[in-house]
Amino acid sequence: MQVVSTETIPGEEIDEALGIARGNTVEARNVGRDITQSLRNLAGGELKAYSKLLTGARDEALQRMIEDAEELGADAVVNVRMETSTIASGGSEVIAYGTAVRLQ
Repeated sequence: MQVVSTETIPGEEIDEALGIARGNTVEARNVGRDITQSLRNLAGGELKAYSKLLTGARDEALQRMIEDAEELGADAVVNVRMETSTIASGGSEVIAYGTAVRLQ
């Protein structure tokens, strides 16, 4: 499965657009992580636990989008975009979406 943020794939021709493929996940912080990251915030620097949490959420959303595209019979997903939003205090949604296509 090819996944690109561009409208086309170099060297490939799109035969058919199959619809929007999407995948999302909602991740929540935990108390232990909040305590350690609050201390880190006082000293400055990267909040690595939160970075890992969001990296995992992005990976999960992308994987779910790919699975959705496969169910549509796609060979690729073009125009891929990702967004995040706050769902509740301490919880964020990550969504990945794009156009599922069949290549020639």
